[in-house]
Amino acid sequence: MNIVLFSDNGKSEFADIINVDDEINLREFDLSELENYKQYNPSVLILDLDIDKIREFCAVRKLECCVLVPVDRIPEHLTVRSLSYDYIKKPIDRIELNTRIRALLKTYETKKNLVKSAICDELTGLYNRKYLHHRLDAEISRAKRYGTSLSCLLLDIDYFKIVNDMYGYDWGDILLKKIANMLSALVRKEDVLTRYGDEEFIIILPETTEVQAMIFAERFRKDVERMEFIPANEQERHPITISGGVSSFPCMEDVEETSNTIIRYAEHALYNAKQSGKNKIVEFSKMNPGC
Repeated sequence: MNIVLFSDNGKSEFADIINVDDEINLREFDLSELENYKQYNPSVLILDLDIDKIREFCAVRKLECCVLVPVDRIPEHLTVRSLSYDYIKKPIDRIELNTRIRALLKTYETKKNLVKSAICDELTGLYNRKYLHHRLDAEISRAKRYGTSLSCLLLDIDYFKIVNDMYGYDWGDILLKKIANMLSALVRKEDVLTRYGDEEFIIILPETTEVQAMIFAERFRKDVERMEFIPANEQERHPITISGGVSSFPCMEDVEETSNTIIRYAEHALYNAKQSGKNKIVEFSKMNPGC
């Protein structure tokens, strides 16, 4: 976690009396850097500034962190939209300052964990279906606005039920987490990686054509085909393969395409891959000449 301290000249008196764990970073900047605060990923933002500057800064922003404001007196009509915020009156007491900072850090950690549990799958740590639809609708809107490509890749582990039946559900979970970790290592920061079903994963690929999505999918399919998966007490690897369906936006003319539409196209392509022998990736556009 990060504590980021802003002051008029970048030399606040509070920096020397903040006492935090080694795992927590403390960084100090002057007022000129305030507009760039997000790049420092603050958990707690300390604004040792003139109250009018704080009021101006906070009036137009919703801060995804906690805020601490050192003040001479509690200000009137100051709105701070953040995860949590607190005041501390000057002159600053070292023990009180560090107590308030620790409380805000705990609040930040708790609220971030709550948000994560609401949008992430418990087993793999990937995003869940609820978050997927929210992000996919947003990415479709962005693709419409800027005329960019957008692709959806749906993957399904072949014969996953056999793994559960032969080795037990614990080994099925191990396989799911291994696949999730492999995908996490391949996707870009802007991609949206989701656990879609029991053994299904969806990756939303912004600014990616269907051809580019196929290159990504084929690379991963071959990685899975070569992966080492040796359940306990077995002498040899258990062969694992994966099938997939790719769809892109925009696809069908004269169709109002939503997140559900794009996913449904990918599902049709995946079904075709399964029906035609598994361990393959199918493009929806190749199935439907209207794309």
